[in-house]
Amino acid sequence: MADQNTDVYSNSSTGTPPLRRHVGRIGLLFASIGSIIGSGWLFGAMNASQIAGPAAVISWGLGGLMILLIGLCYAELGAMFPLSGGVVRFPHIAFGGFSSYMTGWITWVACASVAPIEVEAALTYATKYAPFTSRHTVGGATVHTLTGLGMVVAVIAMAVFVVINYYGIRWFAAVNNVVVWWKLAIIAIVIAAFMLTQFNTDNFTSQGFKPDGWHGIFTAIATSGIVFSYLGFRQGIELAGESDNPKRNVPFAVIGSVLLTVVIYVLLQVAFIGSVNPSDIASGWSNISFTNDFGPLAAIASILGLGWLATLLYIDAVISPAGTGLIYTTVTARISYAMSRNGNAPESLGRTTHRGVPLVSMILAFVVGLILFLPFPSWQQLVGFITSATVLSFGSGPLAVVTFRKQIPNQRRPFKLPFVYVIAFLAFWSANLIVYWTGWSTNFKLFIAVLIGVVMLGVMVALDAENDRHISWDWQGAVWYLPWLGGLALISWLGDYGGGLGVLHFDTAFPVTFVFSGIIFALAWWVKLPTPAVERYIAEAREEAAEEDEVLGAAMSH
Repeated sequence: MADQNTDVYSNSSTGTPPLRRHVGRIGLLFASIGSIIGSGWLFGAMNASQIAGPAAVISWGLGGLMILLIGLCYAELGAMFPLSGGVVRFPHIAFGGFSSYMTGWITWVACASVAPIEVEAALTYATKYAPFTSRHTVGGATVHTLTGLGMVVAVIAMAVFVVINYYGIRWFAAVNNVVVWWKLAIIAIVIAAFMLTQFNTDNFTSQGFKPDGWHGIFTAIATSGIVFSYLGFRQGIELAGESDNPKRNVPFAVIGSVLLTVVIYVLLQVAFIGSVNPSDIASGWSNISFTNDFGPLAAIASILGLGWLATLLYIDAVISPAGTGLIYTTVTARISYAMSRNGNAPESLGRTTHRGVPLVSMILAFVVGLILFLPFPSWQQLVGFITSATVLSFGSGPLAVVTFRKQIPNQRRPFKLPFVYVIAFLAFWSANLIVYWTGWSTNFKLFIAVLIGVVMLGVMVALDAENDRHISWDWQGAVWYLPWLGGLALISWLGDYGGGLGVLHFDTAFPVTFVFSGIIFALAWWVKLPTPAVERYIAEAREEAAEEDEVLGAAMSH
């Protein structure tokens, strides 16, 4: 039996010295904050106001609470098993190969989409200086899509992300810390300047505080960029394997980043609503528009006579998205690396350079990112897809944290989540609600991507059988997975968000998703892997961590 109290990073089996890890507590916190404060804050306040009006303030608070519930589950998991690509590896340990593969595929698709959307955000603001984007109407909404020039610059920006990451995690952490300090300073200046220059309290009531009721509040959470803005907390999990003290640093980074940014985003939303000229909302919040609204915060700064602040915002519109794109280029490569180590992706994705960088994984993310510019050439068209996909990938975490309490009760938990069953269920329900609120028109595309992943798995299984390779997919431990995805797709189709049939409404969707979440929660508990299988996967994780230490430790000497 595996010693459940042994650190997952134990190297006793190999005799290799521990890796000289270079991401400390503040570095890991800043990785999460830097990813949270990306392009979302540049567009989220205006988008949320258009959908929910002044009640967007509630949307930011509720969205932050729901993400915090999910983050608390991952804080326990990440401190217990501090592995690079942890979001993919936790379901592997708890439920086996198929669950790990599906979570990994969904996670990878979501993360590979982030660097492109951050580039699109930067170029949208930069349209003030060059024709990187042009205005179009898609589905009744105004969007700013990349032009030919914008496409060329986008490719160059994506390549720069790869080059920086090639030089390894130490340079990444150093660059990111500087970028995060810049982001925090700019946001603080914007909030203070808007509130002190012009603050119209009547804006909160003149068109009604909740012009579209709770439906608008919930829609804004999922589709305006609110949840998208919070999703960066995951970097504290994905980069846990790079941290010098993950047991202390992971919970600090995950919880701290969400709490801090909830306060920041709520204050920013309040400042935005108060600073808008009342004449710009005379036709209602849904019709708000003003000159240069492709860069809404900078445009308002100009209207208020704060030209210096507008200039800073146009500069930040490059720096903030670039910082987040840089982080996600790192994370996407490490997710495919983790999938390779789990045995459900090609071995080449798990190879590293002499610098310890998974270069093949990084190049794959770069190529797929370029492809995504074609069907999603604007920030507005891509944000809902990323939100739904990422939250869907988080769904297995709350399930794993409760099954581990039964499977490995004696495993050392540096951060032990109180009221774990209640919080984990609320986190799982929250994830399902966010996917539902995203709407069928977006989720349809997401579930097509999921189906592609299932087809790819079928090809892999067939090739394994043909080549007489025996890979354990742990089908029994994954009995809950396809009913979960299929049920979510059905509920989304029946709902009244984003082109659904409208069979489910506000008063019926909550109990339906609650009961559905409870059924899947119980089913996952019932079919979880037996303890011996979990211990075997933990032992494999220790061996992989030791190999990572050896490979990456040697790389640091170059």
